[in-house]
Amino acid sequence: MDINTVLCQEFSLKLWQIENTIKLIDDGNTIPFIARYRKEATGSLDDQLLRALADRLSYLRNMEEQKAKIASSIEEQGLMTDEIKDSIEKASTLTELEDIYRPFRPKRKTRASVAKAKGLQGLADAIYEQLKSIIPIELAKDYINDEVPTIEEALAGAKDIIAELVSDDPAGRKMLRYSIKQNGKIAVLGAKEDLGVYEMYKEYTEPVKSIASHRVLAINRGEKEDFLKVSIDYDKIVGVNLLKNLHIKGNSLSSDLVIEAIEDSYTRLIFPSIEREIRNTLTDTASESAIEVFAKNTRQLLMQPPVKNKITLGLDPGYRTGCKVAVVDGTGKVLDTGVIYPVPPHNKIEEAKKIIKNLVKKHNVEIFSIGNGTASHETEVFAAEVIKELNCGITYMVVSEAGASVYSASKLAAEEFPEYDVSLRSAVSIARRLQDPLAELVKIDPKAIGVGQYQHDMPQTQLTSALDGVVEDCVNTVGVDLNTASAQLLSRVAGVSSAVAKNIVDYRQKNGAFNSRKEILNVSKLGPKAFEQCAGFLRVAESDNVLDNTGVHPESYSAARKLLALCNVSDDDVRNGNVSSVQNYVQTVGTSALAKQLDIGEPTLIDISKEIAKPGRDPRDELPQPLLRTDVMGIEDLKAGMELKGTVRNVIDFGAFVDVGVHQDGLVHISQITNKFIKHPADVLKIGDIVTVWVLSVDTERKRISLTMKKPQE
Repeated sequence: MDINTVLCQEFSLKLWQIENTIKLIDDGNTIPFIARYRKEATGSLDDQLLRALADRLSYLRNMEEQKAKIASSIEEQGLMTDEIKDSIEKASTLTELEDIYRPFRPKRKTRASVAKAKGLQGLADAIYEQLKSIIPIELAKDYINDEVPTIEEALAGAKDIIAELVSDDPAGRKMLRYSIKQNGKIAVLGAKEDLGVYEMYKEYTEPVKSIASHRVLAINRGEKEDFLKVSIDYDKIVGVNLLKNLHIKGNSLSSDLVIEAIEDSYTRLIFPSIEREIRNTLTDTASESAIEVFAKNTRQLLMQPPVKNKITLGLDPGYRTGCKVAVVDGTGKVLDTGVIYPVPPHNKIEEAKKIIKNLVKKHNVEIFSIGNGTASHETEVFAAEVIKELNCGITYMVVSEAGASVYSASKLAAEEFPEYDVSLRSAVSIARRLQDPLAELVKIDPKAIGVGQYQHDMPQTQLTSALDGVVEDCVNTVGVDLNTASAQLLSRVAGVSSAVAKNIVDYRQKNGAFNSRKEILNVSKLGPKAFEQCAGFLRVAESDNVLDNTGVHPESYSAARKLLALCNVSDDDVRNGNVSSVQNYVQTVGTSALAKQLDIGEPTLIDISKEIAKPGRDPRDELPQPLLRTDVMGIEDLKAGMELKGTVRNVIDFGAFVDVGVHQDGLVHISQITNKFIKHPADVLKIGDIVTVWVLSVDTERKRISLTMKKPQE
């Protein structure tokens, strides 16, 4: 297999793009670095495509290794033929390889191996030939011995050998696998009287070829929890006939025995094996789909626009233990903390109002950030009342507190806030999540962020790898302030390990703020290769060199300086935003001619000119700003037909959950998102989108809100 050619075809890329990308990956470059600073080499492939390509490259290389191992094993057994060698070379999946190797794989004790040990291989071969001249009963007499005392046992052993031969045949398995995928049905039955959330699957069937991924995962979970029994329903007669067409050579006494062996092989060996394979494949496909959705949602959550430079009061709601309060300044520094008891069972509302009002006036609080957990709605009502009474322009937002308790009890939080107890750390985290979601959420295991389905049922290594890639891409897309970033945030920068990130923070604490990007070369264990990978993603606003506060890589400083000189633009001009002449010059000369003049590629020139135009640029600022509220509603206030503005909180296979300001998110089913056909809600919606919805129905008892994005007819 020519891996490069296969990748070209699968990704619809040119050979030079594949060759250059593979070389960059093999040379130890990180995906964010390749995506951002090697655009000329890859043809400007983005980070998501590069990760998919890297994963596929790893799969294909692993398959080539497996081919070599299988070929070597068959050759050692002295059984290699040109036909088998050709089949191995042409195999395009690991499943095909397994089918080819199955007859040659060392087996544990089976009925066939026992029969072979008794010397019945010759009888089986003769029967399988199906010659009309052979009378199996007569032939079997020659194989009777101490271990095979009767003709019946001899014929039974021969059939066991033929059954295994049929089972091991790659062609038969391939045909059956395809037929079952096309014509089989997933059949589900309830295993208990009370099925709870699995009631819809009490007696359920759906074609294998069209079953939705989220139903596969739901059924699997129900089976794992012993609520459901799951199988594949397929016509046995069709399956046996497929195998007979391959192995029956006419009408003879031997053929009748081969048919019996085929039926036994199908029932005992082949169908159970392929049933497991297909269910595993369905699970793998469903998991990949769910991981893809989880990763996309995580990306969108991490890239939520920050509410910058606002003094924020964080509220971590609670009933018995009270509502924890933390005030942080515009940089996230903690100014004050406390606990109030405005909700049941304490109901110390007036006392709580007094405390909050004092904190607002003392620290000039501009915005409230409220966690969406236990007692959130009551706390939101309380906060809205305080805001109304203060009447000073304060707004609030309810933020997800998923993972906040995990973070606040972690070693990292203890190191960051040793003077505060666990509950107050959580309030600080909630305040900071509004100010900079990315910087705060990187401190939490991505799986704990809670923007997907069935994350605990997925292959954890695969899920972790995908989410870690998303976090890394987001951090490097935004860039990191070298003088304020936490070790956790720095460890997500391309080329920076956790140990080096800690060393950067230690160096900063010992020597003060970094004055340039180059200075990080003084950090222990950060060598030239790591510097190459990370430098462009780090920002040093304090540097005398204005380029240190942009996404321009140090390797391109010379070209950037030449461009500034050609445009008569100084560092102060860049800092003050007086750089319109740069864009004008690029347009006048043309990117192609100017790139040649500066001895750089066109993509690099375009990136340099963009970065010079906005030093310290945060791409999240260009996204729709979050929806801030000043008043609150309850689920009981909702009525069918009511029009509302809401924020998309989660996008899943069958719809999207939207926060409309009543504590309970409403569901917009996929059929209610748009009048056009869409394969997945993520085709048109993403987390953080501000959308207009209309209430379809409200079930206050079950706390379910059904919404539509289709405007009702007047």
